Amino acid sequence: MKRLAGKTILVTGGTGSFGGAMVNRLLEIDVKEIRIFSRDELKQELMRIEYNNLKLNFYIGDVRDRDSVDNVMKGVDYVFHAAALKQVPSCEFFPMQAVLTNIIGGHNVIESAIANGVTGIVCLSTDKAVYPINVMGMTKALMEKVAQAFARTKNSTGTVVSCVRYGNVMCTRGSVIPLFIQQIKQHKPITITVPEMTRFLLPLRYSVDLVLFAFQHAKPGDLFVKKAPACTVADLVQAVKNVFHSDVPVKTIGIRHGEKLYETLVTKEELRRAEDMVDYYRISLDDRNLNYALYFTEGDKKEVELEEYNSHNTTRLNVKQVEELLLSLPEIQKELKGWG
Repeated sequence: MKRLAGKTILVTGGTGSFGGAMVNRLLEIDVKEIRIFSRDELKQELMRIEYNNLKLNFYIGDVRDRDSVDNVMKGVDYVFHAAALKQVPSCEFFPMQAVLTNIIGGHNVIESAIANGVTGIVCLSTDKAVYPINVMGMTKALMEKVAQAFARTKNSTGTVVSCVRYGNVMCTRGSVIPLFIQQIKQHKPITITVPEMTRFLLPLRYSVDLVLFAFQHAKPGDLFVKKAPACTVADLVQAVKNVFHSDVPVKTIGIRHGEKLYETLVTKEELRRAEDMVDYYRISLDDRNLNYALYFTEGDKKEVELEEYNSHNTTRLNVKQVEELLLSLPEIQKELKGWG
């Protein structure tokens, strides 16, 4: 990514799993400065000690607070907006907190980026934003709409506003694989929802690739999706057990509140205007203007014949293939050291 070389990059929510992976990649590109923006001073201090790199500068702040966002935004060339409330149960119990962070916070970051002449901003979304049934997905879906609205009404500002959407990122904090590994190491039963549930499998490095691809190819309002394989929960847990040579039992607890049997990355309506870019889908902006007739009275004679892109109909990995994917992950190799 030559266009990022020598530039100042802001990563909101930069102390999370994605932030760390992004920082590693940006340091390879030889950027001028990386600004880490988050609320958690302890995580910032641990990250400062771990990297010990003068290119990293840490800013305490909150995407809900526009003043703190404006403070970190001055002089920034590109923004990766990753700050969010991501845990489904937390958002279910405290929906207004999710609204404040995921929607209003996203609005603040995008508006500040435009006001400060940022070249491009990529907002991170999730498969849970597609046909959402929980608060986390609903607020992320609205964040996408906010980004697209800015792209539609302010596309002459020079700031390219785009989004990326991905499914489960493997081995990130709060995801299911670290939980399985913890249960194995504690010799406890592995708890799963239902065996036939499917989820996309996306290594963390590919989620970073997706964001960099968006910066390279995005037009205002574009939404990019990385094509990814999937597997059943039953096959995933068996693969994890095989990798760790474990015989702990598996306990089925049933689908929890706010969960789906499968996840969708692209709706059939979006596929109608999507460009297939081999490894990615580019979903272009619905750029109808404020002529409300185009929404309510004129209609569209095309019939929707496409099928949505979801974790049930994507490439399905078997147990052996999931094992191979797991063993390719540095996070798994780290967990295997000294085990068994």
